[in-house]
Amino acid sequence: MNLGFLGLQFSFGLQQGNMGPIYSYLGANEAQLPMLSLAGPITGLLIQPLIGALSDRTDSRWGRRTPYFLAGAVLCALGLFLMPLSSSLLMAVSLLWVLDAGNNITMEPYRAYVSDRLNPSQRQTGFLSQSAFTGLAQMLAFLTPSLLVAFGMNKDWVDAHNIPYTVRVVFTVGAVLSLSTIVWSVLRVPELPLTDEQRAHIAAAPKGFSATLAEIGSAIRDMPQAMRKLGLMSLFQWFGMSGYWTYAVYSIGRTVYATQDAHSPDFHSAVLTNGEVAAFYNAVAFVAAFAMVPLARRMGPGPLHALCLAAGGIGMIALPHVADKALLFLPAIGVGLAWGSIMGNPYTILSNAIPPARTGVYMGIFNMMIVIPMLLFAVLMSRLDLGVVSLGFGLYERALGNDPRQMLTLCGAMLVCAALSVLWVQEGRAAAIRLTEAGAA
Repeated sequence: MNLGFLGLQFSFGLQQGNMGPIYSYLGANEAQLPMLSLAGPITGLLIQPLIGALSDRTDSRWGRRTPYFLAGAVLCALGLFLMPLSSSLLMAVSLLWVLDAGNNITMEPYRAYVSDRLNPSQRQTGFLSQSAFTGLAQMLAFLTPSLLVAFGMNKDWVDAHNIPYTVRVVFTVGAVLSLSTIVWSVLRVPELPLTDEQRAHIAAAPKGFSATLAEIGSAIRDMPQAMRKLGLMSLFQWFGMSGYWTYAVYSIGRTVYATQDAHSPDFHSAVLTNGEVAAFYNAVAFVAAFAMVPLARRMGPGPLHALCLAAGGIGMIALPHVADKALLFLPAIGVGLAWGSIMGNPYTILSNAIPPARTGVYMGIFNMMIVIPMLLFAVLMSRLDLGVVSLGFGLYERALGNDPRQMLTLCGAMLVCAALSVLWVQEGRAAAIRLTEAGAA
């Protein structure tokens, strides 16, 4: 059931590891990167709750969720195939909007699809399995360029726009995976047929765009308490992860390769090293996700998530102080534990707190809690001069001195704050989860 998540997360891994360097190859400076990456936060903010509400109200021959994540997979594949062919910043930014639209259309219904099929007692395993596939997919996405170089491809072989051909190959692989794995998942594990009660509920629900917006507003007003508490955790958690994904490669460029020049062979080496480190922490996430299943049952997903976030924060704070490539993998262990938990444990708490009939819309709203911190990160840290007007506060330049190492330290502190805030979510403790499961039974 989660195999389709492999293709989806392979795409996200490619974005995390390559969009910053692609922008740099095309002439962007480091301070502009968060603002140039606004496609993800904005499309997530607009699309995911809409798609979630629509999929809750869909009754088609293909199911409730399937039409949406198939359409999203096609868009995602198109964006991946064209991205490495970008000839300008404008083209790359435009294609990122297409790619992120596809990813966001697919993401929320896919999470709801897993929740739809599983009983409350199974969801912990289901979402942590989804987290494992996330780790595996992103490990492959980050590692593939280094494998291509190991098999003889020249890391410094670039096209007329300074984009390495290794990027072109790996994005093409991602385009094939994003579509084929989701189609395979749909064919192998079709959605459960709707019950008569579910069909009646969908038929009675108001139709149209305004009704969908009203449903989103109503769901926000009636949001369960546990979900409200998770919002604070998400603010710190995703602010920190956004900064790490954007600037880790530039920090490694400074500390390990002593370069700031995006067109130098040393920067190409930094990109490959960042990919290897990211592949390693995603491998840690893959293994840790399965190991977390019995731990989460014993101590609850909330406290376990707090421990993992703290480990990730410490790892991010340590990373900028490491100048030896081999030693980079030690702090990456903490980042991997945090990432493995991020993609599983919060969704266990959430899925047990929301009404089944509104799973789609609440999953979409929860993803708004992911993209709003990313949007906040872009506005606060970046500054983009459009001639007539400037966007953003530019704190990367003003407060952090254009130093990606300072950014990683800030990101680590954000994850530690997220760890402290998740302890406030009492609904994530083992006793509360067992009580929910017993009530559902």
